[in-house]
Amino acid sequence: MTQHIGIVACSAEGAALCYRTIAIEGAHVLGTHDHPEVSMHTHPLTRYMSCIYDGDWEGVADLMLSSAGKLAKAGADFLICPDNTIHQAFAVVEPRSPLPWLHIAQEVASEARRSHFKRLGVLGTRYLMEGLVYAEKLKASGLEHRTPDAAARAEINRIIFEELVNAQFTPHSLAYFQEVIRTLADQGCDAVVLGCTEIPLLVTPDSSPLPTLDSTRLLARAAVRKAVVS
Repeated sequence: MTQHIGIVACSAEGAALCYRTIAIEGAHVLGTHDHPEVSMHTHPLTRYMSCIYDGDWEGVADLMLSSAGKLAKAGADFLICPDNTIHQAFAVVEPRSPLPWLHIAQEVASEARRSHFKRLGVLGTRYLMEGLVYAEKLKASGLEHRTPDAAARAEINRIIFEELVNAQFTPHSLAYFQEVIRTLADQGCDAVVLGCTEIPLLVTPDSSPLPTLDSTRLLARAAVRKAVVS
């Protein structure tokens, strides 16, 4: 018996990549066409963004908990959220949740330590890069991190919300991400966190100037391991 994975989704492209990865990784572990049971619930992204624009992280937490409750009723055993930004509400969500969670940044930090990285560049939405989600988890794991400068943070944020969440992946935006990653490498980073779950759809390991830590796929693989081992 495997455990039932509940996905608290936010933006569609990242959630879809997470689901696909669970199916693919499940087959690698369990056999052809097999994977743990999966349920997903998502409120419209606009509801999350209304709260985020207002700095209402309690409102974000309420949306996440609403999804968590629906997934618990659907039979999920534990939860994951393939969205880095809304993990900023995690401290409010976790003690009120009907089910346990895996934390996306913790899974990235654990993989970074396994790979012996020391200093990570962190890319994501402006809220993610300027918030504490990765700063806290990486520091607790003994890892340093760097983020791009203010102008680059603003442009990356624009690309995410105007392009990536709408399934637009252009050579121009890839070139911009590559330039930013090269700058992080010049600052001593030995790997880069793709800390928006859509970024791996644009920046691949082959196209990145630094080794990548793909938060979407790392979370999905961790969920498969937990579902199979538990």
